[in-house]
Amino acid sequence: MRIFTVDSFTDRPFKGNPAGVCLLESPRSDEWMQSLASEMRHSETAFVTPREEGHPYVLRWFTPAAEVDLCGHATLAAAHILYSTGAASGAIEFSTRSGILTTKLLDNGFISMDFPAYLPTEIPPPAGLQEALGAPLTWVGRGRMDILAELESEQVIRDLTPDIQALTAVDARGVCVTARAADPAKGVDYVSRFFAPNVGVPEDPVTGSAHCMLSPYWSTKLGENSLVAAQVSARGGEIHTTYAHPRTILSGPATTVWSGDLHI
Repeated sequence: MRIFTVDSFTDRPFKGNPAGVCLLESPRSDEWMQSLASEMRHSETAFVTPREEGHPYVLRWFTPAAEVDLCGHATLAAAHILYSTGAASGAIEFSTRSGILTTKLLDNGFISMDFPAYLPTEIPPPAGLQEALGAPLTWVGRGRMDILAELESEQVIRDLTPDIQALTAVDARGVCVTARAADPAKGVDYVSRFFAPNVGVPEDPVTGSAHCMLSPYWSTKLGENSLVAAQVSARGGEIHTTYAHPRTILSGPATTVWSGDLHI
């Protein structure tokens, strides 16, 4: 059974967001997949089941602690492996807990992903959120899975040192903080960071699924459908986003770091 680590939303190893990709030879139990994801210790490990003729691949994602409903960087990683190994070409359809997701290999080497869009709804700040983040909140909303908090500047986002334990009290998969890029003329329109201690991920390096919320938020706010986002974690990475209600197209590169055989 083949297993890989892929760095997503980057064309350089050791940047972007690492994801495990396991190409299953036959279905495995939830307990087995969760155990392997815990062993891999990436924020997510993707499990791809063999495709039957006329049917999409089945794709599931596990953090070290839990299965999640949607994951962008591990979907990118899974598609990258299928394309780079020659297992698939053209459009790939994945059947997931968030419906059918489709990927395409673009001429520039990026992989595009057709994902749902979740325009966040403004809400009162959850109790303790501002204290946990340690920064004033400009705007707060809720998407399908996560809380979105706009902060006053890119520099505030970069300097943020949140109380991760306190963030576990927030009733959401994760908390995404965002701001307008300091200098959009340099090619990045908005920045973010993402914290998800409730699913075992204190800070995620580059979070594709959060851009299902960020893309419609910033496209609506800036009046531009296609934007470039930077997630300014320590590893960092960029995502190209195009909001096409009710979907958003996320795209970026990926690179394989290692591959091997699983003997269990």
